[in-house]
Amino acid sequence: MKVTFVSTGRIGMADDLQNLNNLFLGRQPILDTTQNLIAYELLFRSANSLHANVTDEVQACAHVIVHALSDFGIEDTLGKNKGFINVSREILMTDTLELLPKGQVVIELLETIKPTRPVVERCKALKDKGFSLALDDHVFHSSFTPLYELVDIIKIDLLLPTLSPLQEIVNSFRKWPVKLLAEKVETYEQFHKCRDHGFEMFQGYYFAKPMVMQQRTINVGTMTLMRLMDQVLQDAELSEIEETFKQNPELIFNLLRLVNSVYMGMREKIKALRHAISILGREHLKRWIMLSLYATGSKGVHSSPLMEMAAVRGKFMELLVKKHSVWQKDADVADRAFMAGVLSLIDALFNVRMEDVIKQCNVTDDVRGALLERSGLLGNLLVISEHLEHSRFDELPRLLLPMQLSPEDFSMAQREAIKWANKFMGT
Repeated sequence: MKVTFVSTGRIGMADDLQNLNNLFLGRQPILDTTQNLIAYELLFRSANSLHANVTDEVQACAHVIVHALSDFGIEDTLGKNKGFINVSREILMTDTLELLPKGQVVIELLETIKPTRPVVERCKALKDKGFSLALDDHVFHSSFTPLYELVDIIKIDLLLPTLSPLQEIVNSFRKWPVKLLAEKVETYEQFHKCRDHGFEMFQGYYFAKPMVMQQRTINVGTMTLMRLMDQVLQDAELSEIEETFKQNPELIFNLLRLVNSVYMGMREKIKALRHAISILGREHLKRWIMLSLYATGSKGVHSSPLMEMAAVRGKFMELLVKKHSVWQKDADVADRAFMAGVLSLIDALFNVRMEDVIKQCNVTDDVRGALLERSGLLGNLLVISEHLEHSRFDELPRLLLPMQLSPEDFSMAQREAIKWANKFMGT
């Protein structure tokens, strides 16, 4: 979690804890060897405490953990995935951790924790209670042998200047049944190298960056989905949407299966394609298009991290727009915010240039500017979303101020977006 408090003025502990209602939540994806999303590292920061002088940092840190999980809700925050939560020695030795759901969290011991007897005994007690343990940013040392016998996961920071060769690292831990997690994996080359050496878990944003950029074309099915999304969000005529479906028979089959799944037991027979679209409704259709688009790009992998990020991004931006009365003069701006958020990861998903994506989509000028230049209202919202995903908390108040968004708006929109994405993706 690595919560820090920058001192720019004095504030009492009671006041500070009351102000921890507005939370920024960072979720850094953790993937397995097949690049399936299996966990998040959770990073919390109180929006009101970014500049607070807290006299008892340990108490505030513990409060943020518990308050954040109760406010966001562990199920809404993680879906079916596990959550890694960093703890200091002080937090480790308190009974705060017993409040966490042992089946869904991994207690991550910060690198500052030494393997003293009390620490080892505390870790053994947590293991006996059913908790999973991990060592953060760890470098092998024989003094940690008692902890190696207890922990489940060891995280290796690939950017450490003193890092040993990967094979040497793997060999040093081979005698214990621990999983190795590579942190700060920024390229596909790093991912493949670590996987080949025996690492089983990976953390970093390599999956959100295209590999060597190539001139690739997007297949017909994908282009049809993107055209459909554009039409649905711009409230196109039903006949126009129907015509787009007719260009791809496979999509018609998938649509009919979806209608049957959503409205199972429906007595009325589907008379025509237009009838099926009407029964489903535009909101369900929008969700299905987005899911199909990302499932296509990730070769059908349901738990694609890009799919999750795009879903949360789009809904988060849509909700922020809806929370500001000034933006309601444009009735369609919330839908365009959703579309910009969803499409912002298409280049990484299909390994194509964003410019080529835009050329093949009839998007509005503000969506185009947001995707290509991060300009305008939608571009600013995209930048805010990206800072949040990378846990750049300290810069968020500066970005929110000109947008006239309060931390309350921000925190509520994030919670609702995560909950919505989990629900529609079935996680």
